[in-house]
Amino acid sequence: MTDQQIIDALIARNERVTQQFFFGNCRPLFSSIIRYVFSYEVDYDEFVNEFYLHLMENDAYRLRQFQGRSTIYQWMKVIAIRYFIAKRDSMIDNESKDALLDSVVQNETVDGEKRMTAKMDIEHLFSLMPNRRYVYVIRRLVLQEAEPKVVAQELCTNVDNLYNIKKRAIAALTEIALKEVEKYEKEISK
Repeated sequence: MTDQQIIDALIARNERVTQQFFFGNCRPLFSSIIRYVFSYEVDYDEFVNEFYLHLMENDAYRLRQFQGRSTIYQWMKVIAIRYFIAKRDSMIDNESKDALLDSVVQNETVDGEKRMTAKMDIEHLFSLMPNRRYVYVIRRLVLQEAEPKVVAQELCTNVDNLYNIKKRAIAALTEIALKEVEKYEKEISK
């Protein structure tokens, strides 16, 4: 496919071409941009999702600006670097100062010891998550029950993408929790 054919297929939302382009052809390019732009770990899928939404805004306005004066990869590189440099400080809120369990354990019958143990367990699981943005989303949406619209604004994204991030964050947390349970069971059985 020519560069213009790829652009046309992306604008037409051709799923096969879009998947191959972003998750196959552009993976080395985008991986190097992630390393160049961010000083913290950024999930590749999240990066692509954010960038794709950016490209497709206003009826794919940015994609329609491609004029073929450079290769599509060089053009994508410039657009992605500009976009993510401007956005890198808002991709994640580093460390929340808020208490983790304020909205999780509201039941007054739960004694202080159980509350502290639960808080320590959650903190431990969060410390094992490499993607700090996932931790932030779980804290804000699940633990603090913040409005999705507010959290989306805090992260400079839209609500639809926020739900995608939340889904991946919960899946990552679940995977880590299951590994910890398995590790704990092995230690007990010794």
